[in-house]
Amino acid sequence: MRSSRNYALAVILAILALPSLAQAKFMSCRLEYEVHTWSVLYKNVSGTGTITCDNGQRARVRLQLHGGGLTLGVSELSGVGRFSQVRDLDEALGGYGSLEGHAGVVRSIEGRVMTKGPVWLSLWGKGRGFDLGFAFGGFTIRRD
Repeated sequence: MRSSRNYALAVILAILALPSLAQAKFMSCRLEYEVHTWSVLYKNVSGTGTITCDNGQRARVRLQLHGGGLTLGVSELSGVGRFSQVRDLDEALGGYGSLEGHAGVVRSIEGRVMTKGPVWLSLWGKGRGFDLGFAFGGFTIRRD
């Protein structure tokens, strides 16, 4: 009798856990972007991009960064970003803390890592301009 009660309890718990397991499904998302940057100790980045997820979700987005550091330059860059696993595209939107390094004379490159709680985003871009330094700040991604 006791084992059948334990079995019934295990079945009920498994049924109750099914919706939370379905909600825990994660997906991969990618950001393709183009930005214009300028900096003189203060760093300003603005641009547009497209987030595409492996479940078919897609969104045009606007990108904005304000920050500072030991930085100087002007550049136009295009690149790719990868998000950590997310449950929904909307989880990738919002404000991130950002840390970056950038360098270039005529040809410019940048690498940037950002976090927003459990969501991480790493960006790599290249383009034209002249710049040198590192910066930190707030990076925002919002729907266009």
